[in-house]
Amino acid sequence: MNEQDKIKSTHDESLKNKQGDSGAKPSSWSRLLSKRWVFPAVYTAAAALILTLVWVYQDAGQKPLNPDNAAVVSQGEAGSKTGAANGDPEALEVVASAESLVWPVASPSEVEVVKPYYDENGTEENHIAAMVQYNNTFVTNTGIDIAREDNKTFDVKAALSGEVTRVEDVAVLGKVIEITSPGDLKTVYQSLGETKVKQGDEVKQGDTLATAGRNEMEKGLGNHLHFEVHEDGKIVNPSDLLPQR
Repeated sequence: MNEQDKIKSTHDESLKNKQGDSGAKPSSWSRLLSKRWVFPAVYTAAAALILTLVWVYQDAGQKPLNPDNAAVVSQGEAGSKTGAANGDPEALEVVASAESLVWPVASPSEVEVVKPYYDENGTEENHIAAMVQYNNTFVTNTGIDIAREDNKTFDVKAALSGEVTRVEDVAVLGKVIEITSPGDLKTVYQSLGETKVKQGDEVKQGDTLATAGRNEMEKGLGNHLHFEVHEDGKIVNPSDLLPQR
């Protein structure tokens, strides 16, 4: 072989080696990435991971600091809702405790306070107006007396929800109804005519209890309602708790 043929042979082998290098088999990562489904699959997996992390973060942020207390609150709320639906007395207490005192009549604008509550710290005018005379004896008024200007009778309503714990006919005071409400509150209705509830009944705020009537103690007032409020065993001024008419 001459020198020219050797050079040609060497050049041909060099070209073959270069072509062989360019035609080498791709690596496994190259083959994997060349698949059409790879990038959509990777994107889906990443999105799922991000959503999972977000959900875990939100769930952790909504958990209370004290799981035990949260369980107690949840059970209490669930019990109150279930009990209220079933008329459970404990649930009624929860409802009643959120109530504010209302006028014990259907239309407050149709009545007036004809005798006020005797306030120990009140004015001289209050002390005179709030005295009740009975058989040459003067006693202080422990509630307020409500009547119509035309002296007609009217319906007496429950000022608070609760249990009727007393229905009694007292010679001097007339018929008396007592309702006990949560928070050691009692509302007392005296000088009644026809009563419409009995002891042990559960009443709601605004239910009709009786009609206004007369009594011997304050017979000069005609048809009226004597209304008292007792809180923690003490008599308080109903006018301080009733809304403006």
